[in-house]
Amino acid sequence: MPFLIRTVSTSAEGREIVRTARIEGDRLTIGRSPECDVRLTDLAVALRHVVVRRDASRLSVEVESGLTVALNGRSCASGEIETASGGDIRIGAHLLRFMPADPDSDEIAVTVERITEGEAKPDRSADRLFSLAPVLPGKRLMAWLLAVAVLVLCVAWPVRTFYDRQQRAERFAHFQADEIWSSGHLSKAHARLQHDCSACHVQPFESVRDAACLACHTQIHGHADPYRLARAKPELGAWGAFQLRIKQALNVPPGRCIDCHTEHQGPQEMAPTPQRFCADCHGDLSGRLPDTGIGDASDFGRVHPEFQPALITGWQGERPVVQRLSLARRPREDSGLKFPHALHLSPVGGPAQMGRRLGLGAALDCANCHQAEPKGTSFRPVEMERDCSMCHSLAFRRVGGEVQMLRHGNVGLVMAQLRGFYGSRRPPLPPGLAPLARRVPGSAPQAEARVQFERGADQPGPDAAVRAVFSPGGACYDCHKVETPADGASGYRVHPVAFPLRYVRHGWFDHRAHSGQECSDCHAARTSQSAADLLLPGIATCRTCHGGERTPKPVASSCAMCHDYHARAGAPPMIVRRRLLPQAPDGGAVAGTEARR
Repeated sequence: MPFLIRTVSTSAEGREIVRTARIEGDRLTIGRSPECDVRLTDLAVALRHVVVRRDASRLSVEVESGLTVALNGRSCASGEIETASGGDIRIGAHLLRFMPADPDSDEIAVTVERITEGEAKPDRSADRLFSLAPVLPGKRLMAWLLAVAVLVLCVAWPVRTFYDRQQRAERFAHFQADEIWSSGHLSKAHARLQHDCSACHVQPFESVRDAACLACHTQIHGHADPYRLARAKPELGAWGAFQLRIKQALNVPPGRCIDCHTEHQGPQEMAPTPQRFCADCHGDLSGRLPDTGIGDASDFGRVHPEFQPALITGWQGERPVVQRLSLARRPREDSGLKFPHALHLSPVGGPAQMGRRLGLGAALDCANCHQAEPKGTSFRPVEMERDCSMCHSLAFRRVGGEVQMLRHGNVGLVMAQLRGFYGSRRPPLPPGLAPLARRVPGSAPQAEARVQFERGADQPGPDAAVRAVFSPGGACYDCHKVETPADGASGYRVHPVAFPLRYVRHGWFDHRAHSGQECSDCHAARTSQSAADLLLPGIATCRTCHGGERTPKPVASSCAMCHDYHARAGAPPMIVRRRLLPQAPDGGAVAGTEARR
């Protein structure tokens, strides 16, 4: 009983090509091997995949061990096909259709064709017995059901939750439905607001406004005058103008806090503002604001002005005058103090010997006088009682075993102490003490003897004591500027001493990041012979390590590394500071809270 094989293929033009072959016998082999009766060129087909045997009124299908075929739509390893009704076998990408046998002929017609996933599949009544299609709703109904579910779960429920929370004025510590809209986790600084979206998103479907930020950040102020800030901004290009129109149409005002401070980036620190946000305005600021006193700056390594610290350049009575001067002009500071750094840091001389006797080491260094604050970002102001009195003692007498000190910083009280002590019965001059001999700092007995001056035949003891303290070689004269009165021993005046709390108003410097450096790497204190020397490093010193945002130097430095846009604790207040400083007649600022006295 022969098999009539009809192999159907398609040409490149889409024309159908049919090849016919006749296989004699009751056995038909199908596979990839050239020896098979029906050869299928498909790697998914085994060499001898299927054997079909004819037995009376049916065809038995035997599949090679371990393999399967799709027989009438069902995967199986063996089965039967009724010759009266026919059937199909799918192997890989090939479909073999066995046609119903003709009662007048003993031939079995087999059509072999290659099919694709997009082609129509033959009607398989057996498939419908195991299909879910009669159970599920249609595609259109399913689409509507899913759309309604999205509206309810992702719109109606979050909005309802938002308004319920506003009416009850509660704060929650668990999941809220409006968190479905969140684009990511909040930063570490705002982690406590993770379940309280309405803290920032005050109105639904409205972008975050600055008022929501200022509700918590009450100490934040604007960067500059709004009118001048608008003039300083560069002209918008075509794309920038288009974006601005889109924002205006969506009621999204430009210049908001979130333009620079982006949120929902994950539980991490907020990333510093990129340099381009600053360079857009400050790169050519003098061109748009000719009257500005701020130099152009677009990159620290290439375009940045020399540092302009605020220092005391003079005095108006008791108040220091503070001015900003460029370090390129080599400015001098008038602090009212006499202090040669080179003398104190020298490995030889009196201060070094004093340090060795006091156990401070072979020579003094910066840390003996300058103490870091607990956070390490800056240093405490130097105080005489805490930092200088170990060597420069103000002891002048001993009463009952207790050493009494002259009151530092109060000229009237110092003179009263001396007059009160020497106006009474004066002690005799200690043996070996020369007239007006200078004491050795740090020794209490010698300090007591220092102020027990010679009485002299023509000078009273109290006046001599007062005059000696405020004269060359005296305890006050060596460190302070003293104005000597014309009437002798009365009316002495010590020039006040003051230093700026911050030299660089618009910058920020953290000493902790430079703890591995020596102080002398940046501050030329060992060669300074006068207190008027300003020992701040210039920009060239900083550029040895620091470059711009993208630099081959060891430290990449964007604008945000050193500059703060807003005022915060410990950082330069900028605009706030200007309000506190009235202007001096010469154009400088008279320091109020600016300088430490």
